[in-house]
Amino acid sequence: MKGPTLLFLSLLSIGCVTGQVSYTIPEEMSKGSLVGNIAHDLGLQTKRLTSGKARIYTRSSDEYIELNRERGVLLVKERIDREALCRQTTPCALHFQIILENPMEFYTVTVQIADVNDNAPTFERTEMKFKMSESAITGTKSVLDRAVDLDVGINGVKSYDLKPTDNFALKIHNHADGNKNVEMVLQKPLDREKQEQISLVLTAVDGGEPQMSGTMMIVITVLDVNDNAPVFTQSTYKATVTENSPKGTVVATVTATDADQGSNGKITYSFANPLDATRKLFEVNEEKGEVILIGNTDFEESRNYQINVLASDEGGLTDSCKLIVDVQDVNDNKPEINIMSKSNVISEDAKLNTVVTMINIEDKDSGENGNVKCFINENTPFNLKSSTNNFYSLVTDSELDRERSSEYNITVTCSDEGVPSLSSSVTFTLQISDVNDNAPVFERSSYEAYIVENNTPGLSVFTVKARDADWNQNARVSYILEDSSVNGVPVSSYVSVSADSGVIHAVRSFDYEQIKDFHFRVKAQDGGSPPLSSNVTVKILIQDQNDNPPQVLYPVQTGGSLVAELVPRSADVGYLVTKVVAVDVDSGQNAWLSYKLQKATDRALFEVGSQNGEIRMIRQVTDKDAVKQRLSVIVEDNGQPSRSATVVVNVAVADSFPEVLSEFTDFTHDKEYNDNLTFYLVLALAVVSFLFITCVVVIISVKIYRWRQSRVLYHSNLPVIPYYPPRYSDTLGTGTLQHVYNYEVCRTTDSRKSDCKFSGAGSQNVLIMDPSATGTMQRIQCEKNILDEPDSPLEVS
Repeated sequence: MKGPTLLFLSLLSIGCVTGQVSYTIPEEMSKGSLVGNIAHDLGLQTKRLTSGKARIYTRSSDEYIELNRERGVLLVKERIDREALCRQTTPCALHFQIILENPMEFYTVTVQIADVNDNAPTFERTEMKFKMSESAITGTKSVLDRAVDLDVGINGVKSYDLKPTDNFALKIHNHADGNKNVEMVLQKPLDREKQEQISLVLTAVDGGEPQMSGTMMIVITVLDVNDNAPVFTQSTYKATVTENSPKGTVVATVTATDADQGSNGKITYSFANPLDATRKLFEVNEEKGEVILIGNTDFEESRNYQINVLASDEGGLTDSCKLIVDVQDVNDNKPEINIMSKSNVISEDAKLNTVVTMINIEDKDSGENGNVKCFINENTPFNLKSSTNNFYSLVTDSELDRERSSEYNITVTCSDEGVPSLSSSVTFTLQISDVNDNAPVFERSSYEAYIVENNTPGLSVFTVKARDADWNQNARVSYILEDSSVNGVPVSSYVSVSADSGVIHAVRSFDYEQIKDFHFRVKAQDGGSPPLSSNVTVKILIQDQNDNPPQVLYPVQTGGSLVAELVPRSADVGYLVTKVVAVDVDSGQNAWLSYKLQKATDRALFEVGSQNGEIRMIRQVTDKDAVKQRLSVIVEDNGQPSRSATVVVNVAVADSFPEVLSEFTDFTHDKEYNDNLTFYLVLALAVVSFLFITCVVVIISVKIYRWRQSRVLYHSNLPVIPYYPPRYSDTLGTGTLQHVYNYEVCRTTDSRKSDCKFSGAGSQNVLIMDPSATGTMQRIQCEKNILDEPDSPLEVS
């Protein structure tokens, strides 16, 4: 027997790569022997076998062949006994598949096992006894047991030899199925008186190399006359039995007759040459000739049986017939579903017709009982395709979307066409892995938020929120402030965005009077690769706060000069003295101004319009009314809380200029004196307060120092190292603002004094008096802060 032989290789292309290769090897090869170079025969490189995790898939649990990935060869894994594997079936072959992954491929491999002459012919009985009448005529036949050789073909039984040949000769009948019937034929009449018992040796020889043989003894007892042998009514009987029929079923009845009478005509039935398998399944009633089922018939193991039945009389004469029992198939086997290879996870962007799982289906029944159709559950984006006979591939049939369904429970059901139909199913779960195919989506198409001016830097304004339908890292959203400018200033100096939470913080304190609203764009970006993003427009509206007091534009206030409105004594009721003009830079109700008369020399002489600030006469001037009238008008806005400013209006009630001049000259000198006195009193009070506070602080510090020294000496001998905390802490470090800015407002110790400049157009009703007469209104400098003096003509609150 030669080494492994490559018979043929064929490749198919139906959805996934398939192929078929065949080898022939002799049985009984030693473990590790080479079967064939599978990589070369399939046209594959050995590294493909390694990267594809090549493996052998076989339906049976016994593995006789193994794959060496590194060398790309098939080796004998276990000793192969063809007789144990296939019995008398020819040809004898092993069928298996080689599976590769990434991409999925499979190849069918057939290894035919060639027979080796390792079994000698054997007889079931070592000795066979006959009784033969001496009156037996020449040509009388006796059926002998045939030898059984487990080998097949040329290694099976080739010939028989009978010795000695004095009285008997051997006759062989060859059948179409390859079997041989052996008969012993009487060549020379027997004479019991000469030889009562004859011993013969039957030798069976096979055709193998080396040739092997087996023997059986034949003992013939010569009897007196019984000259009629039993004769069967038919040389061949045929019967049918359904597989899985119950034990005790009568399969057939054979009948033989004997012309003799008495004991010579009594017929006994037996199996002429029962094989082990036949003896375990059938038995014959010795008297009635009924062939009875005693075992379980299985169509998948054997489709027919041949039984040789022997009829013998008491005189030793025999006849034989052949009984052929056909087994009818019954649909008693469910389809077997074997998953050859499968993927537990598939990406949602997998292309159409991507192979997910490869399945092999086997039904041991035949005909319609073995015809199998498979299908999967509906409403899944998969399809089951038949690649080759009994091989199916589960492929993608439409686009996958993890956001719609993250996993599928796929049930494969296979049914045969028998009656009743049998089916089997298998269910497996397929996970859909995420791909970054969804951009973040904001909850709104645009955002609008309000913030009150004069806010604290770092204040949280509001939050933008975007959601991503993907999963895990692909759904992790980061928020980014897009570059833009507001009035030429980068928007990052106005607001910041928290990358993780989307919280928008104010970077600076806003002033409604400088900027009323602005907008910017925020980008939401996921963590996928490549990342996806979307934008949204955010509009910030600054809300006004009542942070500006009214500003009096008229009458113009000066520090060193005195401005007065001139009213003639003949003025009628309702006479317009002057109009207080004020503005408020705030907006809305914070800028609504109202005017009230706070103080007046004579409150019954004047009134102030609450809406327009007009000062009018409410009665006529009398002689008792003073020339010098002083009015204090307060201007208030409508904010919460409201803010106000106070203006002093000097009114001169006189008909002549000299009268007014004499009155207001005294007033100016008195006021100058009072102003200087107030200044020195305030300065003295400040110095005394400062010295008092300094003394108190020093005394308390000395007390604390002594107390701490005593405590340290009492508790420990170690020196005390004082700890000074940092001067400021980062309490607003949020958002994209990288640093915290601290703002301080400082005023000098002499801030109570300031330089004020006022200018205004002159009027015939306005009197400006400068006692020193050393400067003009355009160059006058105020020596005192109008806001700090209780009698100042302008007060702001």
